[in-house]
Amino acid sequence: MVLSENQKLRLTSRAENIILVERMVEDVCDLYNVSQDMFGNILIALTEGVNNAIYHGNKANPNKYIEIYFKATSEQLKFAIKDEGSGFDYNNVPDPTRPEKVEEPDGRGVFLMRKLANKVSFEDNGATVILEFDLK
Repeated sequence: MVLSENQKLRLTSRAENIILVERMVEDVCDLYNVSQDMFGNILIALTEGVNNAIYHGNKANPNKYIEIYFKATSEQLKFAIKDEGSGFDYNNVPDPTRPEKVEEPDGRGVFLMRKLANKVSFEDNGATVILEFDLK
């Protein structure tokens, strides 16, 4: 893993824990003087990733955990979201902007992460997503 394990947040797979992710993003963005636009991108991308981990990776099982790792450099913020699921085929995610998908209530998480982060990559067969945000 490219991120430091000493900088992590460990959560159970419960929707109410999203607020802890939001607080973490606020703290990180304050600490690194992130612009409002970048703050919004990080917040949405991370909450989408954690929601995917809760509902798709861990199947909303409150006995399973999600770990969020964080690392900063002078030029970049990196986050990794790891769930206990078996992963997914991240190379074949349906495009939610296609006309037949637009009215569906879900399926936008990976799309949004890819649009909002500077780089998105997957490890562990998709059970870990790494989001990178350039500060400059």
